[in-house]
Amino acid sequence: MASNKKSLDLPSLETWLWEAACVIRGPVDAPKFKDYILPLVFLKRLSDVFEDEIAHLGEQFGSTDLATTLVEQSHELVRFYIPPAARWSVIRQRTTGLGEHLTDAVRAVARENPKLQGVIDMVDFNATAAGQRIVDDARLAALVQVLSQYRLGLEDVEPDILGRAYEYLIRKFAEGQGQSAGEFYTPREVAVLMARLLDPQPGMAVYDPCCGSGGLLIKCHLRLLETHGQPQNGRLRLPTQVAPLALYGQEINAATFAMARMNAFIHDMEANIALGDTMHRPAFTEADGRLKRFDLVTANPMWNQNFPTDTYEHDPFERFRFGIPPSSSADWGWIQHMVASLKERGRMAVVLDTGAVSRGSGNQGSNRERDIRRKFVESDLIEAVVLLPENLFYNTTAPGIILVINRAKRHPGEVLLVNASRLFAKGRPKNYLTEEHVEQIARLYHEWRAEEGISAIIRSEEATRNDYNLSPSRYVAMNGTEEVLPLEEAVVLLREAEEERAEADRELEAVLKELGLGGWRHE
Repeated sequence: MASNKKSLDLPSLETWLWEAACVIRGPVDAPKFKDYILPLVFLKRLSDVFEDEIAHLGEQFGSTDLATTLVEQSHELVRFYIPPAARWSVIRQRTTGLGEHLTDAVRAVARENPKLQGVIDMVDFNATAAGQRIVDDARLAALVQVLSQYRLGLEDVEPDILGRAYEYLIRKFAEGQGQSAGEFYTPREVAVLMARLLDPQPGMAVYDPCCGSGGLLIKCHLRLLETHGQPQNGRLRLPTQVAPLALYGQEINAATFAMARMNAFIHDMEANIALGDTMHRPAFTEADGRLKRFDLVTANPMWNQNFPTDTYEHDPFERFRFGIPPSSSADWGWIQHMVASLKERGRMAVVLDTGAVSRGSGNQGSNRERDIRRKFVESDLIEAVVLLPENLFYNTTAPGIILVINRAKRHPGEVLLVNASRLFAKGRPKNYLTEEHVEQIARLYHEWRAEEGISAIIRSEEATRNDYNLSPSRYVAMNGTEEVLPLEEAVVLLREAEEERAEADRELEAVLKELGLGGWRHE
């Protein structure tokens, strides 16, 4: 059933995973499909990569048999060692006691590779409920055969295959629990573009405060390999004189945290991934209790999260100096956390809802997001805004933006605005950026160029005249089309207006009470 010729593109991946899920439908609730499927996908990925490394060593030593013997004697010859019983070729042949065998296999892999303890060995494939096996051996055997249809080696699939598999299973089965795929997964080409914009250099410390399955950190690692790596045993590796990136991530969801650690492991990355709530309990601090600071920050936080304003008040890390965001959207709360996590010359790229750069501008009176944005413009921190096309992200059809912040701007007093809303290829079910689109946007940023119909460079004074609206579509018109307010952004604006009205009501009532006119209520 296995075939080296099959290509696992996104549609093939989704069809493959759906087929795998159908095998265990019935005995397993849909949201838990991923708990059984993903560890096996990961195990197969590990096994196939291990097999690739044996093959490369075989070329080096002149014989695959000799390479296998040497690896058994010295596990250090490979990035990770897979015990014989856990290799996919052995698992495929197993016909009895498969649940017990799979459980023993993942635990053996974790023993041999301590970084995977508590990551790959969390599932008991032999588990029972009410005295009955949850997934019997026949279904497990069928699942193994379905997963055997594709190789998952280094040259067979894109690097973030695990993130894509996780995203699909979340999107397909977990939406009913109030979760959405966009919380965990950033489209590959958006992640690649962010890495191109940040252009990580050897030895830099890179941080993602809401890292999901680790895709953005991986793309930074891969970008450094592209720019500084050298071919070795069929893959790019950093020469010994080139320092790798120091990678840090924090994730609140335990299952996604495990996925991030799996991803870091498979890419041979030295990544420090922490489990926890970044906004309330940031994991990375210095001995004096202050936030650890990084050269680069890359992130795609959940858009327009609802955090109560007391999240930001009396913050022990003094992160929210530019202002307290509205409870209707935490976007500028996340941005301030990231800026507080940057070194003096640090840079960051963050994906946000388009409204983050325009909400409140043009409104009379105060608006929390606009007022925070004003302070960022006055502090000359915002370097660039890239408006992305619609229908790229899995949990919304709305376009997003990439906001680039630089504590040491190359062009002080200027902001680059890129309207990339028309730079996409039509896909099913989602649109996507081609490599040419990614290259074009990155080139505009690095060459700092205004180009008719796609990019503009404005001075801070112009942003001030436009009431701190930094939406690229305001400055770069495409075919004369007018900017339309997305429904999701309108909802956030409505919530913020209601919040501000309620606050004004409370203040007015307090004043009236002091004047002996209590009992007033807004109708």
